[in-house]
Amino acid sequence: MSSRPRAAWPLVAVFTAGYLAAYLLPTLVGRLSACLDLTPAQAGLVGSALLLSSASAGFALAGRAESFGARGPARAGLLLAALGYGCAALTTSMPLVIAGVVAGGFGSGAATAVAAAGIAARRDPHRTSSLGLLSVSATAGALYLTIPHLGGGHRLPFACIAVVALLVWPATSRLGGSSPACGTSPVRGRLPHRRSGLVLAGGMAVWSMAQNALWGVSGRIGAEQVGLSEVAVGAVFAAALGAGLLGLMAAGLLGARLGRALPIALGTVIIAGSIVLSSSADGLRSFAAGEIAWNTFYPVVLTYLIGLAASLDARGRWAVLAGSAASAGTACGPLLGSVLSEQAGYTAMGLILGAATLLVAVPVTAVALHTGGRPLVPGSVRRRGGAPAALLAARSDGLSGAVPELGAPEQAVAEISVPAPWRRRLVRSAFRTTGGGGQSNT
Repeated sequence: MSSRPRAAWPLVAVFTAGYLAAYLLPTLVGRLSACLDLTPAQAGLVGSALLLSSASAGFALAGRAESFGARGPARAGLLLAALGYGCAALTTSMPLVIAGVVAGGFGSGAATAVAAAGIAARRDPHRTSSLGLLSVSATAGALYLTIPHLGGGHRLPFACIAVVALLVWPATSRLGGSSPACGTSPVRGRLPHRRSGLVLAGGMAVWSMAQNALWGVSGRIGAEQVGLSEVAVGAVFAAALGAGLLGLMAAGLLGARLGRALPIALGTVIIAGSIVLSSSADGLRSFAAGEIAWNTFYPVVLTYLIGLAASLDARGRWAVLAGSAASAGTACGPLLGSVLSEQAGYTAMGLILGAATLLVAVPVTAVALHTGGRPLVPGSVRRRGGAPAALLAARSDGLSGAVPELGAPEQAVAEISVPAPWRRRLVRSAFRTTGGGGQSNT
């Protein structure tokens, strides 16, 4: 079996197809409300059902990627997404639309879970997650530029997501099969860093809920409060996603040079200010400034959060669980944004969401500080029964990557039977004779 690492682009493609529905949420919610005579709260509830179904797929697949492999669940998820969103696009019956949305969301969540587990297993998960977010941002930006000019009611955005899922389906042939590598059984064990992982998952749920509460009503803010047309709002969103591409490229170049805690903390502070600015906008400039600043830093912080979750477990279980918790928080976002905007107004909604974003930054940053610089202590070696197999003291002049990561699974040791004549020869070769004294040294 080849030892070359698999290419990253199939994971990036599957990640794009799985994440696209969340990126198109403002258009989906807005068109459901406008074209199917739903109230904003009802349309937000449909969007929440989509994202909650996506989160449930992630929770269902967490820790099972090694048993099922990547190719099968990815193909099933993409096919279910295409069928579900396609059904929602072809009908105006609300029960069928909701059923299609829920089925499509489950398929999107399955594809995202497979991609998240694969990204966590790569040597540089931060770089691969940056590429995935770059891809989905570019795809969503292109759709935001074209969908307002094509009409099509609620059918067009759902059809676009279904088509993307079908286009990505052939890329799954480059993913791993259903049998574990080299015929070995999957490594089983407890989740490492449980406390840090639970704090991170809970923080990502609240963080994502606050972000998507704004994102779910951003289209209505632009149309109702600022007075922009759908074409103008789409142009603002496309520009904002374009700025997000620049932010992601900068994050990819920066990598982990500043660690994870500083980008997460500083980026979250800027995001909170952007939420307040966008929600209180009364003109094109302030609305565009808030949306562009928010979309610039939101994917940057998200990719560091994904990388942080991936660093907690090399098997990708925390990456899937934290991503699913974020999807569950995202699912509550559209409904929360709709209720807050209707009850308190857009400005008060922004203040509440900005405060929640700042509060959740504290425990998440603490996790990044706690897990990002843990030293490797000499002598902490366990021969059997768990990870890590060996922890060596890190030296400043040591080679990077030479020390196993904390929490990495112990490599299985295979016993090899050696015939008796070869054993005697190996024993003799382990000794050599010195000078004339006839003594042997090991």
